[in-house]
Amino acid sequence: MSNTWHPKRTLAETEAILCAPGMPNELETRLIDGQIQRVYKNLWPSVCVFWLWASDLYAESTYCVFENQRYTYKEIFDRSLTAAAIYNDIYAVKKGDRVGICSRNYPEYLVAFWACHLIGAVAVLANAWLPSPQLVHCLSKTQCKLIILDAERADLLQPVVKKLIAEAGATGILVFEDGKGPWKGMQTWGNAFRDYKGDPKNITKQDFKLVPEDNATIFFTSAKGVLSTQRQFLTNTFNTLVSRRRASLRRGEDIPTPSPEDPQAGALISVPLFHVTMSLTLGGAKIVLLRKWNPQEAARLIRQEKLTGAGGVPSMCSDLMESELAGYSLDSLSFGGAPTASMLTTRAVATFPNVTLYGMTECNSIATSLAGEDWITRPTSCGLPSPVNDILIVKDGQVLPRGQIGEIWIRGSNVMKGYWGEPAATEKILTKDGWLMSGDLGFQDEEGFVYVRDRIKDIIIRGGENIDSTTVENALFTEGVLEVAAVAVPDERLGELVSAVVTVKPDYRDKITEQSLKALASTRLPGFAVPVMIIFQAEMQHNPAGKILKGDLRKLAAREWEKRNGQTAVKHKL
Repeated sequence: MSNTWHPKRTLAETEAILCAPGMPNELETRLIDGQIQRVYKNLWPSVCVFWLWASDLYAESTYCVFENQRYTYKEIFDRSLTAAAIYNDIYAVKKGDRVGICSRNYPEYLVAFWACHLIGAVAVLANAWLPSPQLVHCLSKTQCKLIILDAERADLLQPVVKKLIAEAGATGILVFEDGKGPWKGMQTWGNAFRDYKGDPKNITKQDFKLVPEDNATIFFTSAKGVLSTQRQFLTNTFNTLVSRRRASLRRGEDIPTPSPEDPQAGALISVPLFHVTMSLTLGGAKIVLLRKWNPQEAARLIRQEKLTGAGGVPSMCSDLMESELAGYSLDSLSFGGAPTASMLTTRAVATFPNVTLYGMTECNSIATSLAGEDWITRPTSCGLPSPVNDILIVKDGQVLPRGQIGEIWIRGSNVMKGYWGEPAATEKILTKDGWLMSGDLGFQDEEGFVYVRDRIKDIIIRGGENIDSTTVENALFTEGVLEVAAVAVPDERLGELVSAVVTVKPDYRDKITEQSLKALASTRLPGFAVPVMIIFQAEMQHNPAGKILKGDLRKLAAREWEKRNGQTAVKHKL
């Protein structure tokens, strides 16, 4: 597609239709915790009401597929109702209590999550790949009344189970997988279901008096628990619809109206399930889970299950483009968690001709989004603010004009309530009038599209020149390159120099060299931004959200730079 296109509607016209009275994204103004906020008028009042609505509307549709297990929406709902009754009756979980869930992707993860919300409990979703001390910290800090694990996490925490129960104040620990264990101080999920003799339907007869400003979820990031209310969590569900609706309006079309006769959408999920549960459930989609990432198995499942979408980190999407799936009629291909190179967008469009692309980058939650032609023509943008979000670009306390780079600040009805139990940390990132200081550097163009350039902590400062690592990484992408991480190495004279760590496809390991990538970078970057050193690695380490872990890469690069240049750092010219 050409880099220029002529939309049928302006952005202002698009927004006016999108949020008009009577439309799904209609707005209203509310006073919330002393702040005047734009909110979605048609939003469900609680996650409980949302789940009751979705599970009834899509009752007989397939909801989740994992290996040889298949469940409809009704089956997952029925199990979640029983689980909620068990939480309430056996483990004394009440409205506002925290329930910790820490597991790889399983169908029972959905059951455990929805059960929390049927009784107004707060779902605490901890990263399954944390080491034992950090996991204990997350679950005990939030005082989880009930803790739910998979077998791997149960094995990990078995040596400290007494400490965990005591520090968290938990009434019990449940483990998903039957046939494994046993674990002292824990009960299997299956046994809890078999032993329960009560009537789960009693849960639906209780009024838990949930309101939009009640607590709903806690997600952990960097050992801090991000607390969100019912409204804040649900707002992102509506925000996920915005980019596609805008794309349709920009093409001059009407907003698509779903029909019961439409084929069921389905998606292969390769990232932690809690990232995508709400948006897929909203559309009645089929969720297909993988135990671990395997490109061949992913391609097979997409064909077998007739899936319309797939998502993961950029390297996973690159794997799909190299698979037998090339040319398959995918409707959506989503990737996030790491910066998106423009080359990846171009390849995606060429590989999957019918794809509508959308991506979320490092912007907090879903404050911005982009789809269709607007993204294809702006492949490095993370989109326009949602109708309920405002964006500021700030530097040294001053709001910058369009086009200038500063820290991205976000405000809106989806911004977190705060860090659980950490008021001081909350004050450092959330202003009194509700602006979230994202820690991302970026800018808005004249039309309002947002571009993320770097994390503030990832900026490389060479002789006073600020170099954003994303620009360096994009310059090193070429055919055969899978992932790039630009990191600083120390320099006695200039302070820092640019280096990069690169992974390449196996077939290209003899073709792509440090010299060839440096030569490529020199044609795309100013001289001061060209890496002085490029290291090749077989693979990168990622956090559970898919972001490359740069901390260890900085240490690796520093060691290699010192090794190459001796004990005394080489002095470089400006």
